[in-house]
Amino acid sequence: TFPWGSIPLFGIDKVTKYHMNVPLYTTTFVWIINKTTYEGMSPMQRKAIDEHCSSEWALRVASPWADFERAGVEKLTNEAGHEVYTISDAQLAEWKRAAQPVVQAWSESVRKVGGDPDAMLKELRDTLAKYNAAY
Repeated sequence: TFPWGSIPLFGIDKVTKYHMNVPLYTTTFVWIINKTTYEGMSPMQRKAIDEHCSSEWALRVASPWADFERAGVEKLTNEAGHEVYTISDAQLAEWKRAAQPVVQAWSESVRKVGGDPDAMLKELRDTLAKYNAAY
């Protein structure tokens, strides 16, 4: 569950030789600004924020980092003494079964506060599929 390119940076490759190629790692960054603070800014400051706080700029900033991390798979695959492998469909099914109690507990918590966990999960799965990110 560690980013691939950073494995050698942190020396993890010195103490591991088997690497499971499964997309389990993700990092989310969020910049949050108080509404009152934003409204107190000058029009020029708000314009700069509005023009640069977008999905396009997020991709522009994050893509080189993501490319570096993903390239680590090939680096470790080609490094002597290391084995990078994928899990089978049967193994993935076992993982999903093992996660069901967590999903069920989350669903119950969402229902308690008036949410619709089935709709939320459908939206998540649809979005993952849209970006070919589902596993």
